[in-house]
Amino acid sequence: MQALTDRSVLITGAARRIGAAIARRLHAQGANLVLHYRSSAADAESLRDELLAQRANSVALVQGDLLKLDDIERIAAEAQSAFGRLDVLVNNASTFYPTPVGGITAEHWDDLMGSNLRAPLFLSQACAPHLAAREGVIVNIVDIHGQRPLKNYPLYCAAKAGLHMLTQALARELGPQVRVNGVAPGAILWPEQAENTAMYEDIIQRTALKREGSPEDVADAVLFLVRDARYVTGQIIPVDGGRLLAH
Repeated sequence: MQALTDRSVLITGAARRIGAAIARRLHAQGANLVLHYRSSAADAESLRDELLAQRANSVALVQGDLLKLDDIERIAAEAQSAFGRLDVLVNNASTFYPTPVGGITAEHWDDLMGSNLRAPLFLSQACAPHLAAREGVIVNIVDIHGQRPLKNYPLYCAAKAGLHMLTQALARELGPQVRVNGVAPGAILWPEQAENTAMYEDIIQRTALKREGSPEDVADAVLFLVRDARYVTGQIIPVDGGRLLAH
């Protein structure tokens, strides 16, 4: 039985990687999807076509820049109108790159804080009335480095730490109508940029499971929080292979 039949889900940054894995997992459970993308139009259209081949009239696309408040309001409105309801918001979109102290700029601040903290706040706020009408769910994709700082990434870590607390604060603010939780990935689908690869092997060796996780591991945790965790709110689930166990 498809447990999410007729539920409508907005996923930000859904065109590729972890976002696409979440989309496939929730769609397989019967959900209708609104897939947000900023610049990955070809990937978003390909994923939409793949999922529509499995179930007609089940996927819509919405383009927008989450750093622009006008776009956020429009994305929320289009997500609601796509299927006439909005049950779930997955704040997945993120920017990740090093910002060593001494070279941090205001542009870095605006981008990293904007994508990882500001956008989830304002999109959650814009979607909250629609979600409340459906006793809906918000799932934020946080990061274990919101709890354990990663050298040379102070802004990114601070933004994800803020998202960790925002998840808990929104659970208080939006309950009882809306549940708000988070998933904190560890070494899962390491970012493609060369500057992010230097510490990869060290991080893997610090996990209890001594291996990289997969996007599907994150998608499984999101599905649990959306479908099964009916008495869970304000929690962040690490999906990190035991990385937080190490010093």
